Amino acid sequence: MSSESPIDVKPETAAPAVDVPMTDGKDAETPAGDEPPKKLSKKALKKLAKNKGKPKKEKPKWGDGSGKKKKEAKKKVVVPPPPQTPYGEKKDLSKPIQEAYYPSHVEEGWQNWWEKCGFYKPPDPTTVAPDAKKFTMVIPPPNVTGSLHLGHALTAAVEDTLTRWHRMRGDVTLYVPGTDHAGIATQSVVEKMLMKESGITRHELGREKFIEKVWEWKEEYGGKITHQLRSLGSSVDWSRERFTMDDMCSEAVVEAFNQFHEKGLLYRQRRMGNWSCALKSAISDIEVDYIELEGRTFLNVPNHKGNPKDPKGRYEFGTLTEFAYPVLDGNSPDEKLVVATTRLETMLGDTAVAVHPEDPRYKHLHGKFVLHPFIDRKIPIICDAELVDMEFGTGAVKITPAHDPNDYKCGIRHKLEFISVINEAGAMADNCAEFSKMMRYDARIAVEEALKEKGLYVGKKPNKMRLGLCSRSKDVLEPMITPQWYVNCSGMAKRSVDAVRNGDLKIIPSEHEKTWYYWLENIQDWCVSRQLWWGHQIPAWFAITKAEGDSISKFDMANNDRWIVARNEEDAMKKAVEKLGTNASEIILERDEDVLDTWFSSGLFPFSVMGWPNKTADLKAFYPTSLLETGLDILFFWVARMVMMGLQLTDTLPFHTVYLHAMVRDKDGRKMSKSLGNVIDPLEVINGCTLESLLSKLDKGNLDPKEVIKAKKDQEADFPDGIPECGSDALRFGLLAYTVQGRDVNLDIKRVVGYRQFCNKLWNATRFALQFVSDFKPTCTLLEDIMSSGKCAVRDKYMISRLTKTSATVNDLLENYKFGDAQATMYAFWMDELCAVYLELIKPVVYDESKENEDARWAAQATLWVALETGLRMLHPMMPYVTEELWQRLPGRGTLGDAEERSIMLMPYPEGNCSYENHDAEASMELTNKIIGACRSLRQSYNIANKNLTNFFVKITSTAGETYAKAQTSDICTLGKGKSVLINPDSIPQSVGIVVVDDETSVYMDLAGMVDFDAEIAKLKKSLLKTQPAVDSILNKMNADGYEKNATPEFRAQTEEKLASLQKKVDDIQSAIENFEKLAIMEKEQK
Repeated sequence: MSSESPIDVKPETAAPAVDVPMTDGKDAETPAGDEPPKKLSKKALKKLAKNKGKPKKEKPKWGDGSGKKKKEAKKKVVVPPPPQTPYGEKKDLSKPIQEAYYPSHVEEGWQNWWEKCGFYKPPDPTTVAPDAKKFTMVIPPPNVTGSLHLGHALTAAVEDTLTRWHRMRGDVTLYVPGTDHAGIATQSVVEKMLMKESGITRHELGREKFIEKVWEWKEEYGGKITHQLRSLGSSVDWSRERFTMDDMCSEAVVEAFNQFHEKGLLYRQRRMGNWSCALKSAISDIEVDYIELEGRTFLNVPNHKGNPKDPKGRYEFGTLTEFAYPVLDGNSPDEKLVVATTRLETMLGDTAVAVHPEDPRYKHLHGKFVLHPFIDRKIPIICDAELVDMEFGTGAVKITPAHDPNDYKCGIRHKLEFISVINEAGAMADNCAEFSKMMRYDARIAVEEALKEKGLYVGKKPNKMRLGLCSRSKDVLEPMITPQWYVNCSGMAKRSVDAVRNGDLKIIPSEHEKTWYYWLENIQDWCVSRQLWWGHQIPAWFAITKAEGDSISKFDMANNDRWIVARNEEDAMKKAVEKLGTNASEIILERDEDVLDTWFSSGLFPFSVMGWPNKTADLKAFYPTSLLETGLDILFFWVARMVMMGLQLTDTLPFHTVYLHAMVRDKDGRKMSKSLGNVIDPLEVINGCTLESLLSKLDKGNLDPKEVIKAKKDQEADFPDGIPECGSDALRFGLLAYTVQGRDVNLDIKRVVGYRQFCNKLWNATRFALQFVSDFKPTCTLLEDIMSSGKCAVRDKYMISRLTKTSATVNDLLENYKFGDAQATMYAFWMDELCAVYLELIKPVVYDESKENEDARWAAQATLWVALETGLRMLHPMMPYVTEELWQRLPGRGTLGDAEERSIMLMPYPEGNCSYENHDAEASMELTNKIIGACRSLRQSYNIANKNLTNFFVKITSTAGETYAKAQTSDICTLGKGKSVLINPDSIPQSVGIVVVDDETSVYMDLAGMVDFDAEIAKLKKSLLKTQPAVDSILNKMNADGYEKNATPEFRAQTEEKLASLQKKVDDIQSAIENFEKLAIMEKEQK
């Protein structure tokens, strides 16, 4: 049902059938209207000139960038400053409610009061019974690298809606906040900041000073994140706020690392993995951005001097280069074996050439060798059916075991030599002849030139390929063999898979279970070490004796057993003394400089925040948690690791349900990215933001100057007039509308801004309704009093029934995580049922203060109070600020006894009472609304002015329908602008307009003296004179010679569709003229 009107009528037959839009049926004086400003007619302008009317106030509108109406655009509404409530005190509501809705005024003060009163805290954990109904959730800790964006705001809206809902339902509720140290991301951002502000690198600054800088960054941006969460209304328990590198979480990290090692799950080994040469660190899969190259492509590469052959200094990718290896002892002295590669520089590390054992072209080369052209190295020709595709390239594959994942496996199978030729910084190693110390892609160019000089270069062709880039540095990743710490996840993964399969762990939407199974059933051991400075330093020490000195190297894997994992250095020394059999004074301990993968500490978050490994009261009362809500993109990288680590370390699932919301993209489907300029701070929507401020933020960031220019263009196109102030309630409510379960959400901020108008309507409607109950005194048993009073009209019973059903529906939707549907249900209830129908129906009832109307007036006031109070409680989890403000302003506040809480957030959430449902009342109102819609349609069709009431006649064949309509004739008159309404009268005048509502119901309107038929006929004939020529023109084109032959099928279809539309309009106008002419004759005859 449309939010613009409570009526949804589609008459099958109407007289006359003029092409006139149906009215929305709202009274001009209805406060909840807020219709878009309409252009005033000449008549209206004259009326204004005579000072008899006032133009509607225009609401702030989203700019379209057209540049029109410049004078109007400069006019600004002067918003008074918001009240200044002392911190933690309850807002003073003694003054009358403001006429206009200002988000900053409404939302001011409440968050501080809620916090100061301790409403967000659960009971003392020592008092929580084991069988108590609980709802516990940890926030997905946002990275401390900057401020939250709208993706985080969506997470906050969903999670806080659930939290407030559970709290109102009486559950013991705990929502734990926190932030993540985000190792690589934070270090990368701070390094860029250092270079931009001071022109120095972290190595020049030194590790200790650099870490101090990062902590300063954390304090600045960690505080900003908590400010954003508070502004969003997140009801987290701030007394339990955690940071993944605080003392509590750090203790958990050390303990987990040690337990994994003690159980034989953690080990140190040289393996191949993703390496960022720019960061000089191994990185996880989630920090890899893959790009698809369709062929030859030039890209910029960090830490390179630039390709001299490209004007922009870019390097070539997406090509397959063929070159020849001279064959030793071949069939002829000049025999060569041609191989192909996309990474020519790695040929310096080749230790084999593989061919397919069944390839007839190379059978004579089995067991022979080729000679490396630049290094004194004989390279064996091996047979490998697993790696080689005879149809691809030349069918001969160069093998570089130390720099390619597939070659790495091949090298293990054939026990080849692993020669590393690229160092940690991305330069060629000292074993690369004349190419040593060149950066890898400069070496690629040099190797190609050298091959040409030796006559071994064959050629190059475009090649589709997938290229992995470091998401932080944009460096091209290098597969590299390095010593790292690994965790064997196979056992943990199996338990995690079984938990979903047997129903102990539920993933919503269930379609993502396939991803869960795929990742965990094909899991590899987890590389948990990173070569960074920022993060949890690995609790492992390399032990040597003073006598051994430099003879024992920590880089030699033969000394791997000298690494001692311990909980602290004292513990490590005890273990070293036992291992080396000497005194502590003779032992030198050196701690591993590497840090742990950020996901290691994040994986512990559900129980580390509760104090694990210590047996705290919080851990006993609130662990395991109830729900994990997050984005589907980190299902494996974070969610799976939490489940695995929870099962391994606590022998318990960390939560029983995982709800995955869709990925948030911009309105064009692009990923939210600072480089695209499409990342919006929630505060910019809540408080409003000028275009200048948006652009200034880009200048202050760490973006490349080229990216700044592009991002500014996008910002100027999307927000030519900035972003208007919307408030947290509108932002939350708008974001919840997007939570349709799926993979992607294309978030149009303009749509979110539109929900600011819903807040405005909610405010105005409630403010207006408060006038109706200003002299009303509610009781603590008001709903029961209403239902037992016997004073209710059908409209009152209808309102209570809809209230009951809506609360039941919303509870069910929230129970099943259908937030978008719950939001739409609440929107429809407030706008379509409470405001547009019930509020309008009771106007004449409440205004009538006569003794005879006393009972009806009491029933209307009581029902309205209950509807407002219950409706605000239903809406509160989604829109906490405006509902608290309006709920506190309801008459009778503070007089309702012990059942009345201090805040709406502590009141019970409406559950719905099926005994209050009234199917007859709803059926009656449904029919009444249809009849009202027909009345409005007739009035509009005949251009009846609002001030002129009309007589209606309703024919209903259904007995039940007749009963319903007769019971609500006054309501039909109220909303249908009726002077009188007769149901199934004995006779109906001939001069009537008709709307057929359905096969049982028809509505007639007496036109006598209401319409100037001659004037209407003149208007229609004028319209016909404009429309008929257009029809004739199209017919002439279609009948012209060659039309069928020359016009495309698409053009003919479009033309025929246009002709049909115009012809229908002509037919409708002619039908209307005929009808008016008949009615004019009837009117003259009656005179």
